[in-house]
Amino acid sequence: MGARLLAIGTALALTAGAAATAQDVRVGMITTLSGGGASLGLDARDGFMLAIEQDGREGLEILIEDDERSPDRAVQLADRLVQAEDVDILTGIIWSNLLMAVAPSATAQGVFYLSVNAAPSQLAGANCNPLYFSVSYQNDNLHEAAGAYASSAGYANTFIMAPNYPAGTDSLTGFKRFYEGELAGEVYTELGQTDYAAEISQIRASGADSVFIFLPGGMGIAFVRQYAESGVDIPLIGPAFSFDQGILPAMGEAALGVYNTANWSNDLDNETNAAFVASFQEAYGRLPSVYAAYGFDTANLMLSALDTASPDDAEAFQAALEAAEFDSVRGEFTFNTNHHPIQDIYVREVVMDGDVLTNRIVETAMEDRGDAYADQCSF
Repeated sequence: MGARLLAIGTALALTAGAAATAQDVRVGMITTLSGGGASLGLDARDGFMLAIEQDGREGLEILIEDDERSPDRAVQLADRLVQAEDVDILTGIIWSNLLMAVAPSATAQGVFYLSVNAAPSQLAGANCNPLYFSVSYQNDNLHEAAGAYASSAGYANTFIMAPNYPAGTDSLTGFKRFYEGELAGEVYTELGQTDYAAEISQIRASGADSVFIFLPGGMGIAFVRQYAESGVDIPLIGPAFSFDQGILPAMGEAALGVYNTANWSNDLDNETNAAFVASFQEAYGRLPSVYAAYGFDTANLMLSALDTASPDDAEAFQAALEAAEFDSVRGEFTFNTNHHPIQDIYVREVVMDGDVLTNRIVETAMEDRGDAYADQCSF
């Protein structure tokens, strides 16, 4: 697949099929491909492009850009893609602070935004937009399930921690929404932080019976390694982002036995997911992550809508997206009234499968969960 990605200035582009015509659809994908968090963006890109390759239709051009996890750069890229490259659809952003800088402006200019990951509460509620769709979740969702699991597991004094940015705020808000116990501590760390000695000392002294962390990408790797080395023997709970397939190898055995919540897993039992996992492994030589699964679903949702409508007809294309007539790796897929999914959320355990660290579903934490903000949204 990689050989078909051609450098064009600072962008990467893939055109599926024959030469472009006046009826072509152009998609701008802005995601994190370098620096901190690059593995997340790479997985989202690879899942998205796998679906595009499998579909193989003509006249669809994907322009891929690296935001370097910088809001300013993301805005510059989005402005160029919308105003100079005339894209019809934007997608790809991993981080909520970047999405908040890009999506409202894009939709105000009549461009559809399909989120492969970030889904801040603001865009689910009062600032929702008919051209904005989150294909992944609403930011609170996986953390809500973790709070519900912590209560059902009997934890009554949990220490909670997340980075200080929109998704971090949403994560702890979500955890507390369904958690019934007391809090041993509530801490916001710096985004991109790699030294957690001070926070681990706080945990040690807190009297906590459990620890909930939302630390995606390299932040999670750093914390889990340091936590294991510290000898603090308090059970960890997290969302999939903190214990996902892409970062488990770097965590090593320190992650074994940790319970985490997700709306997707490699072992989710449906035909579409089994085919996706197998084809992703064949194409890229690794197991997919939740970010890859979201990318794959986002592309297939988009393709299904393009089967019946053009983005030039915004009303028809919006309706086609809302119908969500595609086979999701998550099984049944339905959008809520605010264009965020209604879906099941699972508890997974980090296990060793042969010589590979991975996750296995152990129970369902929530069924048909929408989100807490839909009633604030009106188009």
